[in-house]
Amino acid sequence: MLGFGEKDAPPTSNESGSETQTDPLAATQKSRWERLWPVMACGAGLFSDGYINNVIGSVSTMLGKIYGTAYTGSSSQKNISAITFAGTVLGQLIFGYTSDKWSRSNSLLLSTVILIVFAALGAGSYGAGGSLQGMFAALTAYRFLVGIGIGGEYPAGSVACSEASGELKSGTRNRWFILFTNVMIDWGFVIGAFVPYLLVVICSEQHLRAAWRISLGLGVVPPLLLLWLRIKLQEPEEFKKESMKHVKIPYWLVIRYYWKRLLAVSAIWFLYDFSTYSFGIFSSTILTNVMPADAPLSQSFGWNTVINLFYVPGAMFGSILSDWVGLRYALAGGVLCQAVVGFIMAGLYPRLAKPENVAGFAVVYGIFLSLGEVGPGDNIGLVASKTCATGVRGQYYAIAAAMGKIGAFVGTYIFPYIEKAGGTNTNASAQYPFYVSSSFCVLMAFIVLFCLPHIGQDTITNEDIEFRHYLETQGWDVRQLGLLQGESVESRTTAQAALVQAEAEKKE
Repeated sequence: MLGFGEKDAPPTSNESGSETQTDPLAATQKSRWERLWPVMACGAGLFSDGYINNVIGSVSTMLGKIYGTAYTGSSSQKNISAITFAGTVLGQLIFGYTSDKWSRSNSLLLSTVILIVFAALGAGSYGAGGSLQGMFAALTAYRFLVGIGIGGEYPAGSVACSEASGELKSGTRNRWFILFTNVMIDWGFVIGAFVPYLLVVICSEQHLRAAWRISLGLGVVPPLLLLWLRIKLQEPEEFKKESMKHVKIPYWLVIRYYWKRLLAVSAIWFLYDFSTYSFGIFSSTILTNVMPADAPLSQSFGWNTVINLFYVPGAMFGSILSDWVGLRYALAGGVLCQAVVGFIMAGLYPRLAKPENVAGFAVVYGIFLSLGEVGPGDNIGLVASKTCATGVRGQYYAIAAAMGKIGAFVGTYIFPYIEKAGGTNTNASAQYPFYVSSSFCVLMAFIVLFCLPHIGQDTITNEDIEFRHYLETQGWDVRQLGLLQGESVESRTTAQAALVQAEAEKKE
């Protein structure tokens, strides 16, 4: 259709992503850096997700050391660790809508400002009159609000990142998306474990009050570094062509077309986050159980850092594997391997849990976490962003990601009860979480292989074309896609006709 963003025939691709035709979105006259920096600016903010969510585990341990039962015996311990997930869910849903109906770039900028403000306020938490419970309440509130900013990074940042990566060279798009999204989260996990360790070493256990506040305050740095890039950020080209921001979205048609696919993606994300965030937050607690009772806090935090480092090689290798074999096979293969290691670890836990074997425990546990990154950690965001059309991608992605965070929220609360199910048997208490997580891995692999569609490496152009065709068959006027504010189908048609006539007159 003349002038309304209709694309050429889409490229064909196999599961691993090799294309046989030219992708029109990638055929832009831009330098490599001009194509790459929007991918980085959109996705790298997820570093804050990893850092802010992981650092709280160590901060909570420090608060327990400082305030004893006043902290550990109150609801604050659970609330402070888990409340960020509630804020993230709310942020994902809000920014999922605004990224589709307002602006990808402006939504991303707003989420960045929220991160900066409430990460700083969290570090300075203070109760009225110096009240201890007031300080815990303030920290809980700020953690919830910073979670809203984190939530915005998913639908606004990751979706824009996936759209921007379509302009990169075929055969490398998956890895660039992963490097600036999931790998950033994983580095956030690592730094979120390392910073408290370093601060405990520097400040000593006699000055943990400074250590926990500085640990939280440093969460301001990553979004500040990205702020300038995000101010310059423009809307992705694909969004300009296919958005529904100035028309009424036909939600009933969208639900009929995408509900099964969205349910599968959401289920995978829920199961994955249930395990990975629970294990991440409680990793220092798990280590405390296998280390000598008199081990210093710095030693526990040090091993926690070592374990978190295993996330990175898994994510890095998985980014390449995703390009080689395709999203579905990389995802399913990763979780099946993780299930095998998890079952082995559960079976051998009595031996691994001996204090003299803490190094072996850290390595095997690290491999278990690393394989999770090879699979869903790297690929679930890609799956969510590539299985939906541009006009509703932000909301589709937001719902799937919110289900993941709900899984993390549920897992964080349920994880201690799974441990307690072992009763007085210390080994059983530690084995049960691994049995549960490994069983979830097998279920995830089944959903991936039997419930997800073929996902090639080509850009989301194919999905947009198929969705356009579906809307046409349902009687929806696809000429509305990409309309600007104040523009109508009629006015655009008139403008396009005048432009064509002017070009024809020039040629004459």
